[in-house]
Amino acid sequence: MLRLKIQLPPRHSQPYSHYDLLHDAIINALIVAGASPEMIIGEKAKPWTFAALGRAEKEVRYAHTLIISTTDQKLANYLAKIKPAQIKKTRGYSQERIDFSEANISIETDPIPPIEGIMNVLLLSPLLIRDRNNKGKQWHTDFNKVELAEAVNHRLSRLAQREVKLMIQADPLYLRANPKHASCITVKKFANGKRSFVLGLQAPLVLAGSEEDLRFAWYAGIGEKNRNGFGCLGLLEQGVGR
Repeated sequence: MLRLKIQLPPRHSQPYSHYDLLHDAIINALIVAGASPEMIIGEKAKPWTFAALGRAEKEVRYAHTLIISTTDQKLANYLAKIKPAQIKKTRGYSQERIDFSEANISIETDPIPPIEGIMNVLLLSPLLIRDRNNKGKQWHTDFNKVELAEAVNHRLSRLAQREVKLMIQADPLYLRANPKHASCITVKKFANGKRSFVLGLQAPLVLAGSEEDLRFAWYAGIGEKNRNGFGCLGLLEQGVGR
């Protein structure tokens, strides 16, 4: 398992409008580092996730830091070899470009409490939970209307190929103060001008469970579309700053 922080110098950031630009830049860096495409994309890809830290202004977001992590040791070996100069992508039809060449890379310390533990976390990237009971809406938009632990444990168990049994709860005070806690994220712009969107949940969370289960969730991410930059966790006490 490995988790990296890739951080631009102070007062530097990279603009982007679509999540897939960051995703493709990271894919490029991992492939240059030696990872095969099958390890990082597609149905047989290894568990990994990422988040972009920064700010948003209208339709443009600015990233000053990338967090990338994986539970898989083979993929971790390639992740350890990536170079900032390879984390870049230019897309002609959308006139977008991302470049982390000036960034510094550091390894994040494992924060998992030993044996049985409780973690107060936040979502560094939005959480996606598919709404399978509502044909009119693809994604859940309300933590109060989703069986969070069931949905998260089901996916983590499939990724880990064993049963994962975490207790997960969204902060009730936050939900009362922020009844609308879902946001629309533009994932991709196609060459024909059309865009694809997802609806992601945001709230502080409490996770409790075994050391093994907590560690897997920390490095793999929770919810769906982790490899596309969703469900990446951070420590609540550290916030989302530099």
